[in-house]
Amino acid sequence: CCNAGAYAPVKYFKFNNRKRCPKVSFILVSAVAMASTTESSPHWPQNVGILGLEIYFPRQYVSQQELEVADGVSSGKYTIGLEQKNMGFCSDREDIQSICLTVVSTLFRRYGVSPARIGRLEVGTETILDKSKSVKSVLMQLFEDSGNHSVEGLDTTNACYGGTSALFNSVNWIESSSWDGRLALVVAADIAVYAAGPARPTGGAGAVAMLIGPNAPLVLERGVRGTFMDHTYDFYKPHLSSEYPTVDGAKTLSCYLRALDESYGDYCKKAKAVHGEEFSLDKADFILFHSPFTKMVRKSLGRLLFSDVVRFPSVTDRQPELQALAGRTLKDTVGDRSVEQLLVKSSTAMWNEKTEPSTLTGRNIGNMYTASLYGGLASLLAQKSAAELNGRRLVMYSYGSGMAASLFSISCRDASDAAVTLDALCQSLSSLPKRLLSRDVVTTDEYSATMDLREKTHHAAPYTPVTDVSKLWPGTYYLDSIDDMHRRQYKVYGAEEVKSEASAVPSLLTVTNGH
Repeated sequence: CCNAGAYAPVKYFKFNNRKRCPKVSFILVSAVAMASTTESSPHWPQNVGILGLEIYFPRQYVSQQELEVADGVSSGKYTIGLEQKNMGFCSDREDIQSICLTVVSTLFRRYGVSPARIGRLEVGTETILDKSKSVKSVLMQLFEDSGNHSVEGLDTTNACYGGTSALFNSVNWIESSSWDGRLALVVAADIAVYAAGPARPTGGAGAVAMLIGPNAPLVLERGVRGTFMDHTYDFYKPHLSSEYPTVDGAKTLSCYLRALDESYGDYCKKAKAVHGEEFSLDKADFILFHSPFTKMVRKSLGRLLFSDVVRFPSVTDRQPELQALAGRTLKDTVGDRSVEQLLVKSSTAMWNEKTEPSTLTGRNIGNMYTASLYGGLASLLAQKSAAELNGRRLVMYSYGSGMAASLFSISCRDASDAAVTLDALCQSLSSLPKRLLSRDVVTTDEYSATMDLREKTHHAAPYTPVTDVSKLWPGTYYLDSIDDMHRRQYKVYGAEEVKSEASAVPSLLTVTNGH
C-alpha cells in the first residue's frame, strides 16, 4: 500500500472489508501518503463517528417530588416547572476522576477494546480538582498494563461544551494527517452541584465515554456544524475553593436560546451549501439538546420551530395558530412567555416523536453538564431499535455557558462494513432504563447531609472518605484516600464480580468484524 522505504510508516487498522486483517493485525501506510490522498482514496477514513458509547451514573438518587416538600416550595415546582423526576448525586467516595475511571474501564471491558488500540483520549469536563494536572493523565493508569503511553489529547473546559469540543477534536484528528490509524476515546463527565437554594434541584452527575473511529454506525456529518461563541458571564466558577458556580439564572437561559438561534442559523447555511437545498426540521428525524432541565429542552424545540417559521412563513399553512407570530423576530421574542407557550404547544407532536425519547437520563439523573447531550443520545439508542434508527438523521445541540454552542448532525447507518453494527450499539445500551430503575432512592435528609459533607471536605487533605462503599455499583472506582500532598488513591468496588462478567462478554468490535 506504500513504499515503506520512502516514508516513516505508521500502524493503520482497516475496519472495512477491502483489506480486513486478522484479529489483531495491522497494515502499514505512509503518513505522508495518507495526508495527500483524496476522500475517494481507500486510505481516507470513511464514515468517521461513534463506534461505541458507555454511560455511568451514581447508584443513589433523590426524588424531586420529595425535594419539593423538603424545600417548602409549591407542589409541581420541580416536577412540572422543571419537568424533572429524580436527581443523581455523588457521595464523598466519588469525584470527577473516579467516575471517568469507571466509565472508561467499563467501555474497555464491555466492548472488548484493548487500551493499546487508543491513539487519542480527550476529556471534556468543568469539574476541576487540580489547576495543573489533567483528568486525562489520571486515566492513563488504565493504559499501563498495555504499555501504551503514546496517547494524544488532554482536558477541554468550557462549562457544558467541553465534551462536544473533545468529540470534534477527536473526529478532526482521525480525518487529518496526524492520524496514526488507531481509535480515539472521548470522555464527557461532570458532577453538577449547587449551593442550597433554588438552583440545587438542577444538579446531577454522570459520565459518558465514546469510542471514535471510521466505519461507525453513528457518523458525524461533514461540513455542516453550526457554531456560535460569545463573551458572557451567565454561569461561571470564579471561586476555586468551592464546587459551586455563580449563576445569573435569567441570563443563562436567554444566552442558551440566543446561542441556539445563531447555531441553527449557521447550521442551515452550511447544510444548504453542502446539500444544495434548504434545511428545515422536517429533515431531522430526532432532535437532541443539552439538558439543564427537561422543560428547557421542550422550550428549545419550540424555539427551533419558530426559526423555521421566520425562514419559511409557509409553515403556518399547516399550523395556522403560528400566524399570530407574523412579523416577530428571533431577537425580540427571547424571554417572551406568551410566544414561548404558543411554541411549546405547537411543537407538542414534534416533541413526542423527535425529542422526548432522548430525555430519559435528563429527567432521571439531572444535569450532567458536559455529559448531558450524550446521555440524551444514550437514552435514544436504548429505546429505539436499529431498524427504527437506520438511515435517520439526529440533530444535536450543545451549549456551554460563557458561551460556546454548536449544532451538528449525526447520520445512523446499519451497514455491512460497520466496525460495530447499529444493532450491537443499541443492544449494548438496552439495559439503561432498568439500570435507572434499580438505583437506590435516599431521603432528602440523607441527600442534604451528603451535600454538606461534600462542601466541608472539598479539597481537604489529608482526608479519608467515610461513605460505605457497598452503596456503589460493582465495578465502580472510588476514592480511597487523599494524602497530605493532595494525592488521590482509588480502588475498585466489586472488582472480582466484574472480572467474571468480562470473561462472559464477547468483544462487540471483534464479533461484528467476523472474527
